[in-house]
Formats: sequence, C-alpha cells, structure tokens
Amino acid sequence: MHWSNVSDFFAMGGYAVYVWGSVLACAVLILGEVLVARAGRARAWQRVRDERALGEQGHD
Repeated sequence: MHWSNVSDFFAMGGYAVYVWGSVLACAVLILGEVLVARAGRARAWQRVRDERALGEQGHD
C-alpha cells in the first residue's frame, strides 16, 4: 500500500478506527499479559523464600 502523506497513513484508507483500535487492544492485552506473568513470578519466588525460611527454622 502506498500513502501520499502521513495523514493518509493514519487514516488507513477509512478504516483507521478498526486498525488503530486493534493495535491498541493488542498492546493493552500484551501489557496485561506481561504484568500478570511478572506478578505470578513474584508470588512464586515469595513462596520459595517462605518455604526456605520454614525449613531453616526446623534446623534450629
């Protein structure tokens, strides 16, 4: 596809609402996935630290 100027690019041939809305929706979902994965990782590491602390208490 060839655009004669930047305005034509952002207009996306009259489908800008659908195109840019889809781009935004995908970006939001990807960001959400990253945040959920990071939170899960943090919870997993916290469980490991808690279990290690409990194991060390038993050795006293």
